[in-house]
Amino acid sequence: MSNLEAFAKSELELAELDRKDSEYNGMLSTAVMNIIKVFGEQEFSGFAAQTASNLVHKLSRFEPITPLTGNDDEWTDVTEISGFTLYQNKRCARVFKENGKAYDMDGKVFRDPDGTMWTNGESRVPVTFPYEPTTEIVDREATDDV
Repeated sequence: MSNLEAFAKSELELAELDRKDSEYNGMLSTAVMNIIKVFGEQEFSGFAAQTASNLVHKLSRFEPITPLTGNDDEWTDVTEISGFTLYQNKRCARVFKENGKAYDMDGKVFRDPDGTMWTNGESRVPVTFPYEPTTEIVDREATDDV
């Protein structure tokens, strides 16, 4: 067992994710260990390991690794679903185009003082291509509103 596997196994055990009574009945631990084993077999070191890890992280979250172009082949017509002319970006599901104007529906995420994060209509930000999806965290101040 590699050092990476031993570390991952220990951390998963400490989090009790390997137990049958844990979330996903311990299968999450098994799945993560399978990924860690394959990653370890690549024999990456230093910068290469970090780069590969970052790529895997983004791709596993369905995030693009190069800027969106806005070209016609990047869009799917979701008009039938929405009821009005609307296109969704195939490479980044949070980017839409309506009446020829693109926007990122998660361009701003609001965070309350207790750490709760949420989006609303104000979360939309206009997109200019090429575009790398980013999210601005907007901290909200505590209010006395109940």
